[in-house]
Amino acid sequence: MKREKALELLKDNLSQENLLKHSYAVEAAMKEFAQHFDKDIEKWGVAGLLHDIDYEYTKNDPEMHGFKAEKILKKSELDIGDDILYAIKAHSGNVKAKSLFDKVLHSVDPLTGLIVASALMHPDKDITKMKHDFVLRRFDEKNFAKGADRDVIKKCKDFMPLNDFVKHTLKGMQKINGVLEL
Repeated sequence: MKREKALELLKDNLSQENLLKHSYAVEAAMKEFAQHFDKDIEKWGVAGLLHDIDYEYTKNDPEMHGFKAEKILKKSELDIGDDILYAIKAHSGNVKAKSLFDKVLHSVDPLTGLIVASALMHPDKDITKMKHDFVLRRFDEKNFAKGADRDVIKKCKDFMPLNDFVKHTLKGMQKINGVLEL
């Protein structure tokens, strides 16, 4: 399983630049958590990269989100393990997140959106200068970044306090600021 082939497949299935950047953000965050939890960085990264590969196909049919991804990935030449396929299905909430891997992907997905929205309104407009507490202050603003499901993000408490979860996710995203252009 090589990132280059996964990225090629992702670009074959997603055309919107903002969705590609979201995928890169989730990939970076997943790599950060893999390092933190001493897990397989490449595997966690690929799961983050590919988690929304079916989004353009399923945006009007959210019950299929993750399941269509599984079909796409099984047809591909990528050697995607069952654990990655399950985590991708679980991130959408259409199957229960069971493992640490599943739970991190499930909670990190909406958090990356909240962080992007926070960076865009930050006084410096620079994610590398933003601190996690700035994101946490936005967290409780109900009308801010409505698409970032706070209840899903809060599920991080199963494996880590929210404060630390935001810190790690932000750190991962800051590492690829050149790609995210924030």
